[in-house]
Amino acid sequence: MAKKKIQVSYKCSECGFTQPKWLGRCPECGSWNTMEECIHDPNALSSVAPGNIAVKVKPIALSDVSAMNDDRFSTGIKEFDRVLGGNGAVKRSAILLGGEPGIGKSTLLLQTASLCSKLNNTTVLYVSGEESASQIKARADRLSLDTSSIKIMCTMRLEDITDAVNELKPALVIIDSIQTVYSIEGGIIPGTVNQLKYCTNELVGWVKENDSVLIMTCHVTKDGNIAGPKALEHMVDTVISFERNNDEIRFLRAYKNRFGSVDELGIFEMTPSGLETVDDPSTMFLTRREGEIPNGVAVTAVFEGTRVFLVEIQALTVPAKSSMTRVYSDKIDSNRVSRVAAVLEKRTGLRFSDQDIYINVAGGMRLTESAIDTSLAASLYSARTGVPVLKDTVLIGELSLAGEIRPVARIKQRAKTAASLGYKKILAPEKDEGITQVCDISAVIKNSFAAKK
Repeated sequence: MAKKKIQVSYKCSECGFTQPKWLGRCPECGSWNTMEECIHDPNALSSVAPGNIAVKVKPIALSDVSAMNDDRFSTGIKEFDRVLGGNGAVKRSAILLGGEPGIGKSTLLLQTASLCSKLNNTTVLYVSGEESASQIKARADRLSLDTSSIKIMCTMRLEDITDAVNELKPALVIIDSIQTVYSIEGGIIPGTVNQLKYCTNELVGWVKENDSVLIMTCHVTKDGNIAGPKALEHMVDTVISFERNNDEIRFLRAYKNRFGSVDELGIFEMTPSGLETVDDPSTMFLTRREGEIPNGVAVTAVFEGTRVFLVEIQALTVPAKSSMTRVYSDKIDSNRVSRVAAVLEKRTGLRFSDQDIYINVAGGMRLTESAIDTSLAASLYSARTGVPVLKDTVLIGELSLAGEIRPVARIKQRAKTAASLGYKKILAPEKDEGITQVCDISAVIKNSFAAKK
């Protein structure tokens, strides 16, 4: 099929008057030098730009471009603002929120819509393709939310959504979920790759030209990854995962953020009145015990964004049930566990190569930073020897293949938090007030365990 010819017209940037030829002065409003070249491309049908008219873009010098300032507005939820970059969502940004069914995505976004509209005195458009308006209203009533500034729209047609956003110009647009949205230009079946890419592109294109924020929820696979093409994550500015720790605790973590750090962790508790932020999560990953600490348990201090958490690492070793040994570790990379066990076997003489190793993190936090190596080594040593780590001991540091304990970032802040929570012995590779310096794995074992009688 032959490609249709692209037509050109000229549009006034002041009043929108359009005509086929360029003029120095707009005949409608009288403004000078405001006629911009536009294209009419029938091959690129768009539901966002009525009439398929777009201003022709020309290259300009980067030095002449004004840098974008982070013009943010608060979502009204402190932990959500923290994950988005500290002070809330950036205008003209698109956010993709993923999470397993029933985890509370719709609850979080409905609370965000209510608080955001009230706090910023703006209109919010909530589009649902999975629930009816009466279901959403019932949830809002149960959560005692103010819905006076929330516009609800239950549809799956992209054309209906774009008509609504062009008419209302809301400050916040929530799409729940993007997998349910379809357009006649991409077929009639929602959730296909073409539909997801097309509908996301149209919605992101609209929000980039308006002072609004777009939040889209999305389905996930059984492995917890965002379903659909990877291009979906590239098209948005922020990708957030909503994860379940247990029946009550939820984690909100950014995996991509063009306007802030991806190290921040938002922590919520699911209650009968909705999601509530956890104000002091420093000790929620610890188990306070009376008496001696069990074998195979060690405590470390980790950074998540700007906050320090004390986390308990638990280890268990049992003889392998077959000739092949395995590492069972959900919250810590199994390759890291195998490496630390190999260093212990080489430097201390303890045998791990005939053991199945089980690793757990109390509270369900996923640990990735190297500062946990020393604590992981101590928990493995304790599990293998049956000797518990000394009470009120925190271990911080990276373990090298040579058995050395290497420094990690912000040790003083970690030690200060541990001391404030009552831990008396802090082992780390740096010497400072309140810190016992350990330089290798032998020193760690000597200072972490009671001397044999």
